Amino acid sequence: MFIETSRTNKTPTATPLLFPLRLPPLQAIYQTPKLKVRNTLPRWLLPLKHFHKHLAAMAEDGAVTLYKATSITDAKKNSFSIKAGLAQMLRGGAIVEVSTLSQAKIAEEAGACCLVITEPNRQGISRMPDPSIIKQIKRCVLIPVMARSRVGHFVEAQILERVGVDYIDESEVLAIADEDNFINKHNFGCPFVCGCKNLGDALRRVREGAAMIRTQGDLLGTGNIAETVKNVRSVMGEIRILNNMDEDEVFAFSKEIAAPYDLVAQTKQMGRLPVVHFAAGGIVTPADAALMMQLGCDGVFVGSEVFDNGSDLYKRVRGIVEAVRHYNDPHVLVENSCGLEEEMAGLNVSEETMEPFGEGGA
Repeated sequence: MFIETSRTNKTPTATPLLFPLRLPPLQAIYQTPKLKVRNTLPRWLLPLKHFHKHLAAMAEDGAVTLYKATSITDAKKNSFSIKAGLAQMLRGGAIVEVSTLSQAKIAEEAGACCLVITEPNRQGISRMPDPSIIKQIKRCVLIPVMARSRVGHFVEAQILERVGVDYIDESEVLAIADEDNFINKHNFGCPFVCGCKNLGDALRRVREGAAMIRTQGDLLGTGNIAETVKNVRSVMGEIRILNNMDEDEVFAFSKEIAAPYDLVAQTKQMGRLPVVHFAAGGIVTPADAALMMQLGCDGVFVGSEVFDNGSDLYKRVRGIVEAVRHYNDPHVLVENSCGLEEEMAGLNVSEETMEPFGEGGA
């Protein structure tokens, strides 16, 4: 409603507003007076008010546009576009796994785009981290915070969302709570990250509501990157095969990989996964991070082993962050690879892998 004054009568009259103002979701939030923004958006987005138009554009460009034959980029119909936009904010960054407040501060100062909080002692731990640790770290850092829940354990996800994490990782690194069912991520307002080993896995997780895909390799934290490279190449190779198919072949291919046809068709149209794609497992050097980026990933997860045994932990994490940002610049890679300590050099493929690999060699 607005007040209009008649030309003949000076008495103000109320005239209905026939054309309601339409604003993008974030812009409407920021321009609404006396609105508690902290209860609406993550606190790390508050300084980015002038980026609201850019974020909305990224959500529209990068989010999945097909779901049940309707567009899900419309925030009025589905909140997935908002979650996909938040996941887009992490593109081109390194997500670092931390277990203590000191590690979290080092990662933040080194330029990490997000923190994954885990238990300080991982031996025998197969559940979500202690909420008190999450709260302690959230109070002391300004970058987004992520925490892991067990596969299929939607109650752990509810707890993590209530604690206030910015992202939830439904992780196979922990024990599997439900072997047959994944969490229905459309029931949550928090963006979810899910793992995959091939294109079919990735698109099924997107159908369930995952806003980010993590191609997982080594699960033991040994620094072996071989499995990660294998799985990333598998996903990228299947996408290249899909790009060369005609429409009839796409139907058959979607049945072959047991993935929804609409998402397979969109992947073919975009030439990539329809959501943000990160790599995880065995990434402990700047060269490892640059390799994942050059293979086509949008970013990397850095395991907690990067904090094991070293005098200059900041230099380690900073080197990986710089390698992700400048993965095509050999000069930057050389600079950040100099002076690496022996324990950060990573591991080669295991002897069990070398034996069959070398049997047929010349």
